[in-house]
Amino acid sequence: MSQPQFHKTRIAPTPSGFLHLGNALSFALTAAIAERSGAKILLRIDDLDRERVNREYVQDIFDTLNFLQIHWHEGPRNYEDYERDWSQTHRLDLYNEALKQLRDKGKVFACSCSRAAIKRASTDDSYPGTCLHKSIDLDAPDSSWRLITEADAKVDIRTYPEDIIETRLPANMRYFVVRKKDDYPAYQLSSIIDDLHFGVDLIVRGQDLWASTIAQEYLAQQMGLDAFGQITFYHHPLLMETGGLKLSKSAGSTSIKYLRDHGHSAMDVYGMIGRMAGIQREVKDWQELGKALLE
Repeated sequence: MSQPQFHKTRIAPTPSGFLHLGNALSFALTAAIAERSGAKILLRIDDLDRERVNREYVQDIFDTLNFLQIHWHEGPRNYEDYERDWSQTHRLDLYNEALKQLRDKGKVFACSCSRAAIKRASTDDSYPGTCLHKSIDLDAPDSSWRLITEADAKVDIRTYPEDIIETRLPANMRYFVVRKKDDYPAYQLSSIIDDLHFGVDLIVRGQDLWASTIAQEYLAQQMGLDAFGQITFYHHPLLMETGGLKLSKSAGSTSIKYLRDHGHSAMDVYGMIGRMAGIQREVKDWQELGKALLE
């Protein structure tokens, strides 16, 4: 089978904590597939969770990528560059226009439920549609916008290297949020708009974001953004902590910064990732890690 060719992929971390070994795995796989397929790499920093954005965490993104010797072709090179030209706050007009279209088409409803209330009303943490028929004003304070979804919606996902998977919107993505209570667009919407805005046609992400991929494809259909359906996705396995928990910034997983500050080299870090991923031979850079995981 011939290797598919792509135009552009992206690395899209959130500045909500120091990056960890799982992030490094995802970055390395992105770089490896990009090299195989001829794709350029965009660095996009997803910073719309404004309460959690921290300058130190933004700087850590640049420090980590440079330490791991993963190069990108487009996007900010340092904190000042990011803040001046590349923050998602510079693209709020694009997101708000998409939200307006959803509102004008009657595709959204307002929801005033708290997370605690949803948890009490649901047996599986999915949103039960509590506010769907309450007719809460979309401009009401302290309310989010949720997408009106079909109960048995089907979507097709293009997957790397060459496959199309027909799947359904999972229960935990029914009526998902497209605008948060702080009036900022939610991740599912901003990610779609950004990927189309920058011309991304290949997305590499963890298996834990499979439900998000389905939700984004469904949302793109509702907005009439057919070009999003042409994007190819690769969902990679996750690195797990002892006990079967996935690595997490918020849970304090060992960070690349910690390892770097304690004298570990990039080769040491790639070796750790390789062993955690079950690779039998030693790996010393992202090229070898990508080859071992993709072969």
